[in-house]
Amino acid sequence: MKLIHAADIHLDSPMRGLARYDGAPVQQLRLATRTALANLVDLAIEEGADALLIAGDLFDGDWLDYGTGAHFAREMNRLRDAAIPVIAVAGNHDAASRITRALRMPDNFRMLSTKELETAVYEDLGLAVHGQGFATPAMHDDLSAGYPAPLAGYVNVGLLHTSADGRPGHEPYAPCRPERLAERGYDYWALGHVHQREILIADQPVVFAGCLQGRHVREAGPKGATIVHIDDGDAVRLDERALDDVRWAVCEVDAAGVIDENEVFARMSEQLRRLATECGDRLLAVRVKVSGATDAHATLVRNPDRLRHEAAVVASDAACGGAWVERVVIRTSSPSAISPEGGDAYAELVRGIRVAAGSDTLLDDLAGELRPLAGKLPGALLADFDPTDSDTIRDLLTEVERVLPAHLLEEPA
Repeated sequence: MKLIHAADIHLDSPMRGLARYDGAPVQQLRLATRTALANLVDLAIEEGADALLIAGDLFDGDWLDYGTGAHFAREMNRLRDAAIPVIAVAGNHDAASRITRALRMPDNFRMLSTKELETAVYEDLGLAVHGQGFATPAMHDDLSAGYPAPLAGYVNVGLLHTSADGRPGHEPYAPCRPERLAERGYDYWALGHVHQREILIADQPVVFAGCLQGRHVREAGPKGATIVHIDDGDAVRLDERALDDVRWAVCEVDAAGVIDENEVFARMSEQLRRLATECGDRLLAVRVKVSGATDAHATLVRNPDRLRHEAAVVASDAACGGAWVERVVIRTSSPSAISPEGGDAYAELVRGIRVAAGSDTLLDDLAGELRPLAGKLPGALLADFDPTDSDTIRDLLTEVERVLPAHLLEEPA
C-alpha cells in the first residue's frame, strides 16, 4: 500500500507585510501555497497513491473569499478523477474558520469528525484511518487517548493534529506522548501542526510531515510530504518529497578574521551559490546573516546598502534570476573591542547602555518613550517587532553598543 502524508497546507496564507519589501516577488509568494498544493496532487497521481492523508490546517483561518475553498475543491476533484480518496482532520486553524465548515467537497474527500473519534474504513484498500479533528481553535485535551485498538486485517493509520510532547514555536495543542502512540499498534501515525518534518519514532513510525510550503524565513529548508510504503511483512518505508514552490533559506556568512569587505562578499557569494544549487528551479527567498569579529566591521556597519546590493546581484546571478534577498542582517563586531572601563565619553555611554539593559525600571521608562512609536506601526510588523517589549529593547541596546564604535570612533565625522 502506498499512502501520502501531508499537513499544514495553510492554503492562501496571506504572507503579511510583503509590500514593505522592495522588489519582493509578491505574486509568486502569495500563490506559493496553491502551487505547492498542485504539486502534492500531481505527486499523488504520478505515484498512483492509494490515499492521501492530510493531518490538519488545510486552511489558514477564515478566507478572504470563497475562491480559496473553491480552489481546494478543484484540486480534490483531480484526485477524485484519479480514484484517490482523501482523508483529513481539522487543525486549530481549520477550527477557527467559519467558512470551512460550510465547504462542499467532492465525494472522494472525507473530513473526520470533530465531535468524537471516527474511523474511516476502505474495505477495497484494506485501510482503516482513525482520527478526530479540532472542534475549537485551542484544543488542550489529549485527543489520542480515545483512539481505538487497530482493526484486524487492515492497515491502520492514526491521523492527528498535535503538538506531541511540545515543540518550540508551536502552541501546545492536543498534547500526547509519542511512545504512547506507538504502543497503540497502528502501522503509521500521520501527525500535523509542527511545521518542521520530524520522525518521532522510526520502528512503528510516528511522523510529522511538516508544512507543505514555507511561508517565511522561520520555515526555512525543504518542505513537502512523505510517501508511506506499507507492505505485508516488511518494515514501513518512508520517502520524503520536497513540493515547495518557494524555498526559504538563511545564508550564514562567517566573516571572522576577514580583512576587508571584498572578502566578505566572496564568502557570501560562495554560500549563496550553494543554496541556489540546492533549491533547484524553485524561487530562492534568502536572508543573509553576516557575523564574526572582522576588520571589515566598521565598513559593513556604515554602509549596509552596499552589502544588500552585492547580495541581491550574486543571488540573482547564482539562481538565474530566481532569487530574492529578503533581508541582510549584519552582526559583525570589531576584533579589538574598546573597554567600557575607561574615563572617556564612549566608555561612559557603554556603561549607561549596560546599566539600562539590566534594569527593569529603566527598561520600563524606555518602553514608555517608545510606546507612541509602537502605536503607529502596522499590526503585521508589531507581531514580529514590538519596541515596547523588554527583550526587544535589550536587543536594541545590545545592537547600539555593537555598532557605536563604527559610527563614533572610526568615521572622520
